[in-house]
Amino acid sequence: MQSSSNLFPVALISAERRGDLSEDVYRLKPGNSPDWSVEIAVTRLGMADDSAPRGVPVILLHGSFSNRRFWFSPKGLGLGAYLTRLGFDVWIPEMRGHGLSQRNEEYRRNRVADYARYDLPAIAAFVREQSGQVPHWIGHSLGGITLAAALGGEYLGEPAVASAAFFGTQVSRTYWPLKIPPLEWSGRFILKRFAQLSGSRLKRGPEDEPIGLAIESMRWYGLFGRFGDKDKDWWAGLADVQVPVLAVSAAGDHQDPTWACRKLFEQVGSEHKQFINLGREQGFHDNFGHVEMLVSKAAQAEVWPLVARWLSDQTSPLRGEKPDLAAAV
Repeated sequence: MQSSSNLFPVALISAERRGDLSEDVYRLKPGNSPDWSVEIAVTRLGMADDSAPRGVPVILLHGSFSNRRFWFSPKGLGLGAYLTRLGFDVWIPEMRGHGLSQRNEEYRRNRVADYARYDLPAIAAFVREQSGQVPHWIGHSLGGITLAAALGGEYLGEPAVASAAFFGTQVSRTYWPLKIPPLEWSGRFILKRFAQLSGSRLKRGPEDEPIGLAIESMRWYGLFGRFGDKDKDWWAGLADVQVPVLAVSAAGDHQDPTWACRKLFEQVGSEHKQFINLGREQGFHDNFGHVEMLVSKAAQAEVWPLVARWLSDQTSPLRGEKPDLAAAV
C-alpha cells in the first residue's frame, strides 16, 4: 500500500462520515524510537460536504486512561467537533496502546519521555506536511504534561508549535510518602510486577496505562526528583519556551489543583501567556472539575468559546472584562 506521507510509512486505515463531519484515521509508523514496533493512530476531522481549504491545524492530546473520544464522540460531540465546525483543521493523536494505537512491544516500559522525545515530533511533522501550516497544541492532564515535557526538553519548538494550551496540567503536587526513600523503593518494587494499570478497575477511564508511566512519575515526585529524564531537565527548559501559552485550571479539580497548575504556568518563560481558573469566584457558573472543564454542557457554553478565541488570537486577554480572571503576562 502506498504511504500517505513522504516522511515515514503512513496508512489511511479508516475514512468515515459522522453526520456533518468526516473522520479520517491515519496509522503512523515513524520508526524514530528504540522500539520500532511503535504505531500511532491520528484522527483528522473535517467537514464532510465542504470542499473549502482547511483552516489552522490544532492538535488535541488526551489525558491518562483516555483516548480520542475525550475530544470527539461518535455522535459528533466534543471540543474537537466544535472546533472543526468553526473551520479549524483538527487532529487527534492516540498515545501508544490507547484507542486505535496498538500496543508496542515495549508497552509496559512506555514513559512520558518516549511520548515527548519521539511521538510528538513525529505527529508534528506529519500534521505540518499534510496541512502546510504550524499547528496549535492543546493538552489535557497527562496530554498537557507530555506537551510540557516536549517543550521543556526542546523536542518541540516554534517550527512545530504555534501555541500551547494546558488544561488541568501540573507536576508540582506533593506526595509525601514518595519523599521517604524506603517507601518509594518499595512502591517501585511492587509496581514492576505489573504490566499496566487498569483504567476500568481503578474507575479512571476506558483505557489502561503502562506501568512505566507510574514508575516514571514516582521518580519525579521522589525526594530528589525533578520533572525530566536522565538527559534533560524539562522543568528548567520551560523557562526558555517562547511560544504563546494558555494554562487553565478548574476550581473543583482535586487531582490537579489550581496552585500547582499556576506553578507550571509561571515557570514558562513566554512573553505571551494567560492563566484562567474555572470557578464561581472567577465569574463562571460552576466550579469545574478535572474532566468537566472540557467535557460537559457547561464547558460547551463557557470554555469551548474561550478555546476558539485563544486559537484565533493569542495576544488579547480572554477574560479582558475582568483582568483578575486571566493573568496576561
